[in-house]
Amino acid sequence: MSARGERPPAPEPLPVPVVDDHTHLDSEASDAEVAALLAAASAAGVPRSVQIGCDLPAARWTVEAVERHPQLLGGVAIHPNEVPGLVERGELDAALAEVRELARHPRVRVVGETGLDFFRTPREQWHLQEESFRAHVALAKELGLALQVHDRDAHDAVLRVLAEEGAPERTVFHCFSGDAAMARVCADAGYYLSFAGTVTFKNAKPLREALRAAPRERIMVETDAPYLTPVPHRGRPNAGYLVPLTVRSMAVTLGADLEELCGQLAATAEAVYGPW
Repeated sequence: MSARGERPPAPEPLPVPVVDDHTHLDSEASDAEVAALLAAASAAGVPRSVQIGCDLPAARWTVEAVERHPQLLGGVAIHPNEVPGLVERGELDAALAEVRELARHPRVRVVGETGLDFFRTPREQWHLQEESFRAHVALAKELGLALQVHDRDAHDAVLRVLAEEGAPERTVFHCFSGDAAMARVCADAGYYLSFAGTVTFKNAKPLREALRAAPRERIMVETDAPYLTPVPHRGRPNAGYLVPLTVRSMAVTLGADLEELCGQLAATAEAVYGPW
């Protein structure tokens, strides 16, 4: 295996446990590997995670995983990039109906990730994503679940849809990618901003400015594993045990006491998702 494919070493554990707000453990090869990664995360001060399944196979896997692993809560949805293909095959309504049933599981606390992705989807298909996004927003409100939003190159449209539909009380911008002005708009609307390893990247100055602009009680932390590995391991596989690198970077950016920041992150995660 090349160095790029090897897992990075574990960093120093956090002094107070936090929650990995968004991970994709369904990408791992086996349940034994999942269990090993959860154990490594716990040893690093990240004993709880939110597993996100954003196509039907991953959503089904998520419901099974939250039953096997008490460290996990779940989220289920149809990712915006999956929507055009489902529409083309005439399968979107059935997929959304299955998501609705999976979301009723008591350990599924999130509808997501859903939203808009204008990076990978042609403009003529954006309206299909928007229709699916609106359906997910309605489902989160119907079931009283948190909403996790995927927003790639679509800030204005995402904010417009949330305003038009009326966002769920607990709406989280997963892997927040906006600037300080957008962070203030989101905070004024009562949304939560979840920061991933991208906040540690050298070229991410606008993202760090967004972090500073957000109210402390509205920020969260995530991996989006196996993607977005924090510095100094950018490009290698990400996992929950690397959250301490992101949290320490956030503490430096905020000029915050590390223990206090960890406590705030943990309390916010529980306020959004409930107890594990």
